Order: sequence, then structure tokens, then C-alpha cells
Amino acid sequence: MKQTAKNNRLWEEVRGLTGWHRTGQLMLHVGHFDQTAELYQELLENASTDSDRAHIYHHLGYLKNDQGKYPVAANFFKKSLEIERKNLPEDDASLAPTYSNIGLVYKNMGEHSKSLEFTKKQIKSGKYLCLRIIPIWLLPTTT
Repeated sequence: MKQTAKNNRLWEEVRGLTGWHRTGQLMLHVGHFDQTAELYQELLENASTDSDRAHIYHHLGYLKNDQGKYPVAANFFKKSLEIERKNLPEDDASLAPTYSNIGLVYKNMGEHSKSLEFTKKQIKSGKYLCLRIIPIWLLPTTT
């Protein structure tokens, strides 16, 4: 039962990805860090859109965070954020995961003031997401 739960969680994580991106996620899950880094670098060199580049930088951030290379992870997450912010306001809800990951990396490095800064940005951007969702739940039901 425990293995099935892990498999389901892994499937949920890679389900929306395509092709080589999915392969990279699976390789990361099984601990093939060097091969994953090589794959993501190759994908980055061949990325055709800013969205693809932001996505790849984000996953390189995950990779380096998992390896304990926190300053490098922070740089990759920031590169992802820089690309994402080209067309989005600072408090856009879709930026919340990136802010959260940057905050986590700074926490891991012991830089709590920087961690707090990005956590606040994550909360601020996440509020807008909550405001879009919560009213639906608060609507009175008709019987």
C-alpha cells in the first residue's frame, strides 16, 4: 500500500509534463543527479520559449536544492522568476511556488531574513489565488 501511494504521488508530479521534462523529473526522483543536470542543460540550450526556459531553470533549482547546493539553487530559481516576471505583476498568484522555493532555499542556507522576504511575497501572491477560490466555497447552497 505504501509503495502504491508513492507511485501515485510520483505520477501526479510528472503527469502534466511532456517527453524529456518528464524523464528529468523521474531521473531526479531516483537520484540520478548528474544525468538529470546534463539533460536539463541540454533542454535549456534547445528551449524555444521563455516559458520552457523558466520551467527548466525551476527544475534545475529543485535539483541543486536536493543536492544541498543552495546558492546555485537560489540562482536557478531567481532566473526562473526573472523570466516569469517579464509578463506578470510581482504579486501574480502563479509566482507563489517560485517565491516559496526561493524562500525555502534561503532557509536552508540559514539566511532567515531573505527567507522571510520571499515567504512574504509568496503569501502576498498566494492571497490573490485564495481570493479567487474561497468565495466559491462560501457560496450558500440551495436545498
